[in-house]
Amino acid sequence: MNSNERALASAVAKATRRLLPFLALMLILAFLDRANIGFAKNAYQAETGISDAAYALGAGIFFIGYALFEVPSNLILHRVGARLWLSRIMISWGLVSAAMMFAHTPTQLYVLRFLLGVCEAGFYPGVLLYLTYWFPAKQRARATGLFYLGVPLSLVIGSPLSGWLLTHHGILGLSNWQWMFVVEGVAATIVGIVALFYLDSKPSEAKWLSSEEKRVLTAALESEETIKLRAVSHTALGVLKDPRVLIFIGIYFFIQMGTGPLTFYLPSRIAQAAGTDVDFMVGILLAVPWLCAVVATRAFTVYADKNDNHRLVCIAMITAGTLALAAIGMTTSLLVIVIASCIAVPGLTASQPVFWSLPTRYLSGTGAASGIAFIVSLGNLGSFLSPQVKAYTDRLTGNGDAGFYVLACLCFVSVVLLLGVPSATEVGTSDELAPTR
Repeated sequence: MNSNERALASAVAKATRRLLPFLALMLILAFLDRANIGFAKNAYQAETGISDAAYALGAGIFFIGYALFEVPSNLILHRVGARLWLSRIMISWGLVSAAMMFAHTPTQLYVLRFLLGVCEAGFYPGVLLYLTYWFPAKQRARATGLFYLGVPLSLVIGSPLSGWLLTHHGILGLSNWQWMFVVEGVAATIVGIVALFYLDSKPSEAKWLSSEEKRVLTAALESEETIKLRAVSHTALGVLKDPRVLIFIGIYFFIQMGTGPLTFYLPSRIAQAAGTDVDFMVGILLAVPWLCAVVATRAFTVYADKNDNHRLVCIAMITAGTLALAAIGMTTSLLVIVIASCIAVPGLTASQPVFWSLPTRYLSGTGAASGIAFIVSLGNLGSFLSPQVKAYTDRLTGNGDAGFYVLACLCFVSVVLLLGVPSATEVGTSDELAPTR
């Protein structure tokens, strides 16, 4: 290993230690504030009288606001820098999440969940874009995986926390679900303020890197950008003319169709099987599959990077996840539901950072900023439709389990689409698959 290679390895290691734990903490709070309505479902509906259909719309409408503002938010981040924009996103969504304590009617629920999506828009694709400013392609799946640990960790930590908060009722005149929204929303706002002083937008601004480390890391990243730009260059809207980007959108859309019930219905599903309300013990049971996802995320992203077989790993994980999702709907046994969840949750969540190695190797510059945002925003419409599809299917069939089967089938479409995507080493290099412009 020569001096440049040593300096590059040192810079990547420092960036990993400095940035990824904090970014994962931000994601923990983002996903918790997005998903905590699933924990509050039973207590919230019992007190407010909000129907299942209204709950489904309120849970999903978050993703409409998210989709509408995702692309402009990411383009702004690309211009003004990640430190300022990621901090703004987090502070604003924390305040709106805390304001959910006032959502006593369906209209109030719809407005606040829509605003939560608007405020959080750009966070997830913004961090994915931010990682391309710091980590070369060969280390990026592992870096994305460490960041993405925030999703399962949010439920490992958040499930018992939310369950515990829901045992506190009547303190200062607030209901248990109100306390849950306030505590978790304020926590996000505080971390957003800290981010304003902690994050650096790019390597050249990092005081914790030596001059040599800044030089070699910047040179490595610029070299990759040059190679990608030679293969394909996109405008902000031109990415939507690229067939491969459209396939990426479709893959992410159908993955989100499958993760929807794990976010919004699994807590009440486990509580129903246990014959109890969502409480601390149900929160502990919910933490188990998400703890499995923590292990799977780290193991499979490292494995995929070492073997450069991201597409095949993603296909295997999603296939296992969809089969397990269907199994959750087939039984009322608490043990079987928990075991199936320990396959479905890792399969459909840990596959996502592996998936992201494909579009981030292909897209660059403004095309990366808008392309990643389009994939996330349009793909996340699957999360909006997921609870609507489940509620409609359950109502149409008179079977509360039927929605799980339909969503599992829809999620499997992502596997079919992945079969048409080249492996990570081919992304951005195949003339045959170059986009039409």
